[in-house]
Amino acid sequence: MGIVNVTPDSFSDGGLHASAAAAIAHAEKLLSQGAHILDIGGESSRPGAEGVSVEEELLRVLPVIRALRDFPVPIAVDTVKPDVMRAAIDAGASMINDIKALQAPGAVDIVAASDAAVCLMHMQGEPRSMQLNPAYGDVVGEVGSFLGGRAAAAMAAGIGRERIVIDPGFGFGKSVDDNFDLLARLDDICRLGFPVLAGLSRKSMLGAATGKPVGDRASASVAAAVLALERGATIIRVHDVAETVDALGVFNALTRR
Repeated sequence: MGIVNVTPDSFSDGGLHASAAAAIAHAEKLLSQGAHILDIGGESSRPGAEGVSVEEELLRVLPVIRALRDFPVPIAVDTVKPDVMRAAIDAGASMINDIKALQAPGAVDIVAASDAAVCLMHMQGEPRSMQLNPAYGDVVGEVGSFLGGRAAAAMAAGIGRERIVIDPGFGFGKSVDDNFDLLARLDDICRLGFPVLAGLSRKSMLGAATGKPVGDRASASVAAAVLALERGATIIRVHDVAETVDALGVFNALTRR
């Protein structure tokens, strides 16, 4: 899954693709590098991020979705707002990537009434404050319990099991140790029986492990992607598509043997 942030303030590439034209060009580049899904985001969810209005988010993402909807890959939209979900689906998006796991009033019904897939993510707290003091007794158990519950709620609302992806939410209300515990035991999350999305690309846990700033974490991100695949992840959400595709080619060549 290639990341297309149409934002001025995302943690890694904020401002680089903030215009529709730049975002569309970046999406075309990611597609040429081998992306299988494009994830369009119009509101930053980095730690400390401020929210944006529905109107502003729609102004950012709708032109990009409309330009990309005829591409030969699914288009996901990274949003927590039900009104944005509805408009994105109407514009051609085929997946909703929700860091709040469809907990906003009306969100689950909007997705249920469509044919769109959904990714349900775990987050402790809110983006503005989630990294101030995250605390767990058993991070893997608690994250798994939450995701299982949200998937059950989605299915009860009419979203077919085959439409659901889950995401443990690396970096969303977790300490460095919590993140590495989740990665080490990602197979426990996979045992819930849904495809698992792993979003590790360029995150601070990798900076803590390598001492590298966010712009120099491509190699660490590729390593984390392979480790997530070894533990059962199905979708890898990345900034560095070309490098990750090469690594997955090696991984797949080995696993086929």
